[in-house]
Amino acid sequence: MLKSLSIALIHYPVVDRNGAVITSSVTNLDLHDIARSARTFGVKRYFVVHPSDDEQALNRRIIRHWQSEFALGVHPTRKPAVSLISLEKDFDSVLATIESEEGKPLVVATSARKHPTKSILESEIKTKREEQPVLILFGTGYGLHESWLDRIDAFLPPISGADDYNHLSVRSAVAIYLDRLIH
Repeated sequence: MLKSLSIALIHYPVVDRNGAVITSSVTNLDLHDIARSARTFGVKRYFVVHPSDDEQALNRRIIRHWQSEFALGVHPTRKPAVSLISLEKDFDSVLATIESEEGKPLVVATSARKHPTKSILESEIKTKREEQPVLILFGTGYGLHESWLDRIDAFLPPISGADDYNHLSVRSAVAIYLDRLIH
């Protein structure tokens, strides 16, 4: 039996287009669109990691909206999707949650750049899930800061398109990677 697959959308520390460390903002689209992909592909939990109390309060308000009676009347399938969201202030909380439920996860990150020393193929993750839960990290902004390297076990290969252009929205990248991991 396969162990769980969880995802985390990381907002700090990430980098901007100049490589400076930033804390990015959460968007309403990132919350419910990624949750919908997570629900579609059988993800156990979608962690949204942001250190700001104000941002967390806004995120809770958005989630409550998508679970309200009004939203259920307009978009009834959003509630089961957004119910997968777990708001966390830091990555250690994410790890503690997974470890308490299933044991230490394999932490895999995505990147638009290739990481030859820590790469893992999507097909290898299915084998790993027989032994341990898997957590896939998605960086916002222009990606995860290099300080994440010590916390990551492996990197998935970058998504490649028709040419060398590679700047997908995180929502698109999540959907593509999850499709590849499930099929």
